[in-house]
Amino acid sequence: MPEANTPILVGGGQITQKGVAVADALSPMGLMAEAARRALADSQCGDALTRALDTVAVVRFTADSPEAGRLPFGQYTNAPRTLANELGAKPTRELYTATGGNTPQWLVNRTAEEIANGETDCALLAGSEGLATMLSALNQGESLTWGDDPGGEPTHIGVEKPGVNEMERRHAMFFPVNTYPLFENAIRGQLGRTVADHQLELGKLFSKFTRVAADNPYAWFPTFRSPEEIATETQTNRYVGFPYTKYLNSIIRVDQAAAVVMMSVGKARELGIPEDRWVYLHGCADANDLWYVSERVNYHSSPAIRTMGRKALDMAGMSIGDMEYLDLYSCFPSAVQIGAQELGLSLDDPRPFTITGGLPYFGGAGNNYVMHSIVTMLDKLRAKPGSKGICTANGWFVTKHSIGVYSTQPKEGAWQRENPATYQAELDALDHPTVDEAPQGNGKIETYTVVHGREGAQFGLVIGRKTDSGHRFVAHVPADPALLETMKQKEMLGAPGTVEPAKEGPDGKPGVNIFTPAA
Repeated sequence: MPEANTPILVGGGQITQKGVAVADALSPMGLMAEAARRALADSQCGDALTRALDTVAVVRFTADSPEAGRLPFGQYTNAPRTLANELGAKPTRELYTATGGNTPQWLVNRTAEEIANGETDCALLAGSEGLATMLSALNQGESLTWGDDPGGEPTHIGVEKPGVNEMERRHAMFFPVNTYPLFENAIRGQLGRTVADHQLELGKLFSKFTRVAADNPYAWFPTFRSPEEIATETQTNRYVGFPYTKYLNSIIRVDQAAAVVMMSVGKARELGIPEDRWVYLHGCADANDLWYVSERVNYHSSPAIRTMGRKALDMAGMSIGDMEYLDLYSCFPSAVQIGAQELGLSLDDPRPFTITGGLPYFGGAGNNYVMHSIVTMLDKLRAKPGSKGICTANGWFVTKHSIGVYSTQPKEGAWQRENPATYQAELDALDHPTVDEAPQGNGKIETYTVVHGREGAQFGLVIGRKTDSGHRFVAHVPADPALLETMKQKEMLGAPGTVEPAKEGPDGKPGVNIFTPAA
C-alpha cells in the first residue's frame, strides 16, 4: 500500500478552441478555467475538491514572457488568483512559473516533491495559450477585453534566464526556427546521410506523428500527411530553416489549455476520490545542457537528457522497454531524434513517439504543450491499468529538460527523488569548445542552416571551428543568393573557408561575423 504522503495525479482536463470568430473566442483565462473545471470534474470528487485546493500554479503565458514585450491587451497581473477566482477556490499559494517548454513537467516534479515533503496537500496546475485569437485580432485591428488585475502578486518560481547570449542574439539564434535546424544538420552528419536521404527520413519520422494527430479530437491539425508531402519543398510547404519545411515546424499559433490536479494519497482518501482516478509519478528528473547553444559539447547529443532519463527510470525501478506510451518533446525533428537517442530508443521502435500528435500537428501550445501530453497520458494509463508511460519536456534550444514516468500501478515505499543540483553540477562541468566571438582566419563548418522567409532564402547561419585553435565561432555567410542555394544542395558540413570578425554598424553596434566558404 502506498504511503499517505505519496504524490498522485487525480484529474486532468484540456480544451482546444478552433473555428471561432475573434469576438466570440474565449480568452486565455477563459480557456484555462474551462480546462481546470474539466480537470476537477475528472477526479469525480465534486465541489469539495475546489475547496481543498491550497495551491494554484499557472504556467507562464508565452505572450507574458520577458522577450514578448508588452501587448495592447491580455495582461493578467496575477494569473493564479484570477484563475482561482474563476473557480471559486481560495488557495493559500499562488504560483507563476518562468518561461520554457519544460515547465509543465518541471512543475509536476516540483509539486510532487512538495506533496511528499508535506508542503502542500492539493494543487491545481494549469496553463493556456490564446495566440491564435490574439494574432487574428491584431491582424484585423480589433481590440479584445482580455486581462485582469485581481490584486496581489504571485510567487514567481523557476529561473527566468534568456536562452541566448548577446553574440548569439546578434546572429539571429534567438528564434527556434533558426537554431533547431543547426542540430538537424549535425545529426545528419553524424549519421552519414546525404541531404536528400535525410530529408525523406525526417518525413518518415513525422508522418507517424500526423497519424496520431489525425485521431486526436484536440489536435490543431488532425490531418495525416505522407513522408513525401512533409519532406518536399512546395509553394505550400516552403523551407523555414533548412532542412525544415513548414510541416516540420512546431505551430505556436493555437488556442489551447490544459490542467491537472495533484495531491497526496492521504488527501485523496480523505476526499473519497476513486482509486481508478489515481496516477502515480514513479520517477522524475530535471536537467540542463550547457546553457548557450554556442558552448554545447556537440549538436547531435544531449548529456542532460541522457542523465535525467537514467535518473528518472532508476527512481521508478523501470526501463525504457517497460514503457507502453511515449511522448517525446517534438517541437522539431532534431529534438525527437536526440531525445530518442539519449533514452535508448531506436527510431524504428514500433511504439509511437507521441500520444498527442506532437507540437507541429497537435499544436505547440507555447510553454504549456507538455501539460496536454500529461493529461493525455492520464487518459491512456487509466484506460489500461498497470501500463506505464513517459513524458519528456524541453525548453529553449535543447537546453532545459524535464521528464516524468507515470503509471496507475501504486508506488511502493517512500517517494523521494535525487536533488537535481547534484547531477547538474556534473553537466555544467563538461568539457566543451572555447567560443571565439571575434574570429579571424581559416575555419570549417561544424553545422549550418539557411534561414528562409516567405519570399525565399534570407541568410546562411554557420557554426564553425577555427583551423588553428579548434575554437568554435558563429557567423553568417555572404548575402549571395547563389551561395544560399548551393548550401541547400551541396554537402557543407566540414566545408573550409575563412571567417572575419563583425564590423561596427552605423548605429555603433557590432554586426555579424562573416564566414566565406572556399570556392
